[in-house]
Amino acid sequence: MRVAGRPVGRYVTRPELPLGLSPRPYLHPVTTLAGTAVTELSPADHTHHLGVGVAVPDVEGHNFWGGRTYVRDQGPTELDNHGSQRHTSFRLRDPDGFVEELRWIAAPGELLRERRTVAATELTDTAWALDFTFSLTNVTGAPLSLGSPATNGRPGAAYGGFFWRARKEATAPDVFTAAAEGEAAAHGHRADWLALAGTRWTLVFAGATEPTRRDPWFVRTAEYPGVGSSLAPDERLPVPPGGTVVRRVVTVVADGRLGRDDAAALVRKAVSR
Repeated sequence: MRVAGRPVGRYVTRPELPLGLSPRPYLHPVTTLAGTAVTELSPADHTHHLGVGVAVPDVEGHNFWGGRTYVRDQGPTELDNHGSQRHTSFRLRDPDGFVEELRWIAAPGELLRERRTVAATELTDTAWALDFTFSLTNVTGAPLSLGSPATNGRPGAAYGGFFWRARKEATAPDVFTAAAEGEAAAHGHRADWLALAGTRWTLVFAGATEPTRRDPWFVRTAEYPGVGSSLAPDERLPVPPGGTVVRRVVTVVADGRLGRDDAAALVRKAVSR
């Protein structure tokens, strides 16, 4: 993917990965306009973290996140329950974005069909925006539900949905919203936008639709740098037969360390486009 003629991201549609990592298409590397990488792929601390993409740890009991499954009253457990996301086709493919069709497949067969729309847009000479929309449709003919380790009994672990594994550096990045600062204050809370600031880069994540803004943020900085949305923070998210879940996250990718005012201004510009 390119912005103003400069490469800012590489999208891998058919990764060759073991099933235990829940193979799925991903963006990596993603870079700032100056070329600083802001993603990681299969880091040693979590080999199933794959750049930028969509991952759900529990789709009717099937793991589309990778790694171990959190089992109530048992903890993280190695299970043979992994699914994979399979690229079907591109409806549109341009240097600055694409529209992709995917199938989410596990042991019973196809569970979900996804349409993924991704676009890259220049904001300033030092910042661009990644607009990422996904829609998940239940194609089984029976009710499905999406869950998380939190809904399975692990407090504070409501990950699942859009997820960005950020660059790990010698010091943990700062995290802040318009009203809060620090991992403890941001994690598990709703905010129109959330910023992650490293040594020479800043990522600002924003829910671009009302349903997306209702999802709390999943935030890690001390253990590893990562930000995602929480589709199932407290209760499982039901998806009836033929039903569709749609979310849209716009991420500002900026060189340098932004303050609150600059982060908010760039988010407004990115979301309004």
